[in-house]
Amino acid sequence: MYERYGELPRLRDSQRAGQQLLPRRVYRFRVLGMGVAGLPIALVLRENGAAPWSFALLVFTCLLWPHLAYLLARRSPQPFQTELRSLMLDSLIAGLWVPLMHFNLLPSVLLLTVATADKINTGVRALWLRSLPGMALGVLFGGMLTHFVTRYETSLVVMLACLPLLVIHTLAVSLGSYQLVRMVQGRNRRLDELSRLDGLTGLANRRHWQDEAGRLLQAWHADGKPATLMLVDVDMFKAINDRHGHAVGDDVLRRLAELIHRHIGPDAHAGRLGGDEFAIVMPGPLHAAEVVAERLRRSVETLDLSHVPELRCSISLGLAQASEAGRSLREWSEVADRALYRAKHAGRNRMASGTEPQTEPA
Repeated sequence: MYERYGELPRLRDSQRAGQQLLPRRVYRFRVLGMGVAGLPIALVLRENGAAPWSFALLVFTCLLWPHLAYLLARRSPQPFQTELRSLMLDSLIAGLWVPLMHFNLLPSVLLLTVATADKINTGVRALWLRSLPGMALGVLFGGMLTHFVTRYETSLVVMLACLPLLVIHTLAVSLGSYQLVRMVQGRNRRLDELSRLDGLTGLANRRHWQDEAGRLLQAWHADGKPATLMLVDVDMFKAINDRHGHAVGDDVLRRLAELIHRHIGPDAHAGRLGGDEFAIVMPGPLHAAEVVAERLRRSVETLDLSHVPELRCSISLGLAQASEAGRSLREWSEVADRALYRAKHAGRNRMASGTEPQTEPA
């Protein structure tokens, strides 16, 4: 139960973990995108009668560079920063191929669009914007090599060769984004759940418990469904801390939370109000809650901490029916709190109900 709260530090580290995983995620899209982009580029180069070095450059950028970029990131002490530099270089490469294809319209526009979309897909803020100067530099450098020769027309063969890049890469990016969104949604749900828990015990924190208790009280006012509020307080808890230390005191609270969770059943809602005070709201009449309270009291009475065998614990409990309270949770809590005070005043290690005398231990 309370161990789940340990997920919070892991979730806080998720951003750093995501940065470390960026090279692996980008690698798949780089291999796919540059691989399918190589086909229309090769056809345009053939139609333009390009020099052999252009085809050699094509093999390097489309077939070898994706793997080289991944290896550089993996072997780098800062893989995230290395991958960002490789992504910027991707944009420069995309810009370079535009003049090398003599500005052939469709593959040029498609290549620049895909390169920009890949930057957006990383989720790194404004990366696509920072990549534009490198893309422009690639266009300028390639234009200097080709003297800015232009052939805007796109043949039918090249159009058909562009389809895999347009369709396959777009679907792959969409699928990757969908998976990322689902993962983020799952983490957000877990964070929302953890934000409602008390860090020490794993029970509901005060605010979340008050929300649930208020809901049960409203249900009683709406349709008369019985509900009972139970306040639980560890007897002489300060003395436990003073004598055995706060670590042992924390162990007592954790074990008490386990016992509460074990005894109250799935329909009840338990929370830690603070310090050594716990609260439980249970659907059902007072007499049923009293049975649960007595079982809980006896379990705590026989609680054994193996590392502190001489320690003996007990609790006092105050119970109140919804019918004994006013219309607010505060009034309901005050009735239970007065019952708890009577149990404490009568000698502790017992329970008392809102309008009934305290029940002494058997």
